[in-house]
Amino acid sequence: MGPAPVRTAKASEDLWARRCLSQFFQFFPASGVRRRFQFFRKPITVFSGFYKSILPALIVALLLRLAAGVWWQDRLPQHQEFGFPDSESYWVLAERIANGEPYAMNPERRVFRTPGYPLLLAPLFWVADGQPPVVWGRFLGAALGTVAVAAAAALAWVLFGRRSGVLAAWAAALYPEAVAMSTFVLSEAPFVPLMLLQLLLATLAWRSDEPNVQALGAGLAGLTAGAATLVRPSWLLFTPLALTVAYLDAQQRRRALRIGVWMLLGLILAMAPWWIRNARVTGHFVPTTLQVGESLYDGWNPQATGASDMTFVDEFRQRLRQEDAASGIGQREWERSFERRLDRKMRDAALRWAVAHPMDALRLAGVKFLRIWNVWPNEPSLGNWQFGLLVLVGYVPLLVAGAYGAWRWASAGWPYQLCFLPALYFTALHMIFVGSIRYRQPAMMALLVLAAGIVGTWWSRQDSRSKEDTCP
Repeated sequence: MGPAPVRTAKASEDLWARRCLSQFFQFFPASGVRRRFQFFRKPITVFSGFYKSILPALIVALLLRLAAGVWWQDRLPQHQEFGFPDSESYWVLAERIANGEPYAMNPERRVFRTPGYPLLLAPLFWVADGQPPVVWGRFLGAALGTVAVAAAAALAWVLFGRRSGVLAAWAAALYPEAVAMSTFVLSEAPFVPLMLLQLLLATLAWRSDEPNVQALGAGLAGLTAGAATLVRPSWLLFTPLALTVAYLDAQQRRRALRIGVWMLLGLILAMAPWWIRNARVTGHFVPTTLQVGESLYDGWNPQATGASDMTFVDEFRQRLRQEDAASGIGQREWERSFERRLDRKMRDAALRWAVAHPMDALRLAGVKFLRIWNVWPNEPSLGNWQFGLLVLVGYVPLLVAGAYGAWRWASAGWPYQLCFLPALYFTALHMIFVGSIRYRQPAMMALLVLAAGIVGTWWSRQDSRSKEDTCP
């Protein structure tokens, strides 16, 4: 393992910036108007300098994503509004929310999607006073993608200094796959900025020695983790995993426990309304959605290829309806329990298949791993040589630099480990479920921070050596 990042010629300025970011939280427990103003004034100056430094990158990021959204919409066939099946479900649920209707695709799918992304899309229907153009959803994705650029830059700035922060901003702004994920009406658009914000808040909490600052930062990180989970349910277990990794450092266990308690409280607080709603709808505790069973069967079944193919769902649904008709189940009980029983049925079938065919499940895990980290798009519709070359050129250098950064700073502390843990988490998760380059995108944005740290610290070191060589 390599050493912790070295101090550069701008070390004092960068250290001051990081301290000011942490001091932002100290504004809240301070007493007295003058004291509060002192804590508030200095961080605002730092944030102002930060945004001035990355503003050109943010403008480029927004324009690129807006243009990509228009291009993608024009590229679709005239009768087709979305390029991915998931997009339509988010759009329909957003319309339900905007119209004040029950949050459900239909009576059989009431816990199908978490409400985070549809809640963000719903105001588009209010503004349009009806059905908005789909391209508006792509414009929202462009704005959210630009926020993700700013969040990646902020995290790199805090961890490695100003130069790395600016480099991260430009890398995130121009990274082709990040531009693409901001273009599609998919949950990655809001999830990535929330994920990066959680990592940033956790980092600031960890670096502070003030209990109040730790509590506030960790609590906000937990709330952000909950918001991210309500956008992308598979994120639920990341926070406990990350806190477990922090606890493994014997010298930092007390800090890890303090921060862990507040993060988990924030996570529970954010998720509680959804848990309560699900319990009322189904009569049972449902932590995220009742789509886990079908997602698991999608990854583990006799016809599984590593890609997604949900055609089996209708067969399971029809079979369960026939069983219910034969048993004479009441209408009210059917509405309350059908979705959960269908989820359990597919989950159990997937587990039975995996236990009976362990070598096939292992083979599929390898296939899914290659699909996640493929250097070329897996989808035939995106596999033309121009798009494939764009993915290859943008992805490979970033992956190599990010992987080297993960190796170099793995022992530098929990904040640095947070930047590569999403890659390990999503890889393990989607070696069980289905694999796609789509599922690596959030992890790549966190690895991008480490890649910017590698380039930024090397660049600063070269500048320092040049200055030493020119000194009389």
